[in-house]
Amino acid sequence: MSTSTIPTAADLGAAEPAKTVHELLAEKTEQARLGGPEKNRRKIIESGKLLVRERLALLFDDNEYIEDGLLARFEDGLPGDAVVIAFGRVDGREVCVIANDFSVKAGTWGNRTFEKITAAQDKAVAAGIPLIYLFDSAGARIDEQFESFAGRHAWGNIFYNQVQISGRVPQVCALFGPSPAGSAYVPALCDLTIMVRGHATAYLGSPRLAEMVTGEKVTLEEMGGAEMHCTVSGLGDVLVEDDAEAIAALRVWLSFLPSNWEQPAPIAPSVAPREGRTLEEIVPLREAEVFDMEEFVESLVDEGTWFPYKELFAPEMLTGFARIGGRPVGLVGNQPKHMGGSIFPDSSDKAARFIWICNAYNIPIIFLVDIAGYMIGSAVERQGIIRHGAKMIFAVSECRVPRITVLVRKAYGGGYLAMSGAPMNPDAVIALPTARPALMGPDAAVNGIYYNQIHEIEDPEERRAFIAEKHAEYAEGIDVFKIANANAVEAVVPANDLRNDLSRRLDLYGRRKAVPVERRQAVTPV
Repeated sequence: MSTSTIPTAADLGAAEPAKTVHELLAEKTEQARLGGPEKNRRKIIESGKLLVRERLALLFDDNEYIEDGLLARFEDGLPGDAVVIAFGRVDGREVCVIANDFSVKAGTWGNRTFEKITAAQDKAVAAGIPLIYLFDSAGARIDEQFESFAGRHAWGNIFYNQVQISGRVPQVCALFGPSPAGSAYVPALCDLTIMVRGHATAYLGSPRLAEMVTGEKVTLEEMGGAEMHCTVSGLGDVLVEDDAEAIAALRVWLSFLPSNWEQPAPIAPSVAPREGRTLEEIVPLREAEVFDMEEFVESLVDEGTWFPYKELFAPEMLTGFARIGGRPVGLVGNQPKHMGGSIFPDSSDKAARFIWICNAYNIPIIFLVDIAGYMIGSAVERQGIIRHGAKMIFAVSECRVPRITVLVRKAYGGGYLAMSGAPMNPDAVIALPTARPALMGPDAAVNGIYYNQIHEIEDPEERRAFIAEKHAEYAEGIDVFKIANANAVEAVVPANDLRNDLSRRLDLYGRRKAVPVERRQAVTPV
């Protein structure tokens, strides 16, 4: 063959130079951060949700964070194995974020997923920083169950760790999409669960599975939608309209809490209460007249700081965080607007859980009392009002952070005890001039004491006069000045002076050390 036919380098063209490792890293990193396929990302955006890294951008200060395990399973086409582990700052404080990437195989859990999540949990608790779960996952992968379900190193480690971490660092979950089957326990085991209306769902069995097993036909929203969980089941604590509102709520909640249980709650600049009616104007003198305890709260605390907890669930019990003079406080109050503010099984559970959160993270609690007592009747007895009510009394009694009880109006029976009455050993019981503490209210007392005499009086007018006379006699016996004379309260304070009094007491009681009862395990009522 003639040498003239042999191709030269010029004929072939110069070979493409090999990419450097730095160029390869940049390329793979960029691809991994995109997440799953473009069609998956587009579908998420079209549904009205944010991509996982858009959520992180809203959460972290200046969108700055470091990430663990970005390239895990990248070569398998599952970048990060569908979970982003990030460490950054929120309002200047370090946090750890565990965020599902729904664009990667619907955010499902694989073998590397649980490895990354449990490693992040360990790092967060070791560093004493809050754990934030941004959940949007179709659950565990059935095709990887034999590697990830039954052994000692498996998906269940995530829930085990949550329990070990509980009360040591705050754990907060924002639920943007599904959280089915076992993964539903992540939000259930967090201190706070925020749910996005119309997108967030949590259920142990899907509607399709429920129909197969029980024959029940139900929609996904009815089975485990955000609104249902925030109003009926109580799993959801805050209901929001979109992803951005969820992130904003998460940031506000964290602003009240310390990074861990050994630190004091963060103080902010003091702000005056909102303008409006004074506390004295808000509270009616007549017991039968209803008022809004939330208006009372907003006129007491620093303006713009009231953050309700489980606002839509058991609304007869009001719970939430706020600030007084810049100091974070937990507020537990009876809401006369709903069921007269009486305590039901659900409201007992709601209050108990909130009290435990405050006690865990050094948040003093203020109880605002206007209660006729626990609800009575066969319906609530069948629902377990006694054991649920015992749970609230248990939570109050074991609480070691500063507790101040404010007797706003009526404070009757066992409800007075559940609301941190004097026998529950609060730091102080403060009575407003409108306070009326007693074993039971005048109506019930008169009916109980004089039942036979009342029914022996045949003339209706005479009967009404007798009842009115005895009612007045009984009411006089629970005059606020008589309980003050008996030293049953620390002080009787004019309503409009309450904020200043509470501020001084919070500063005083916050100086003492909170020492728990020494024991291995309290047996908590369920």
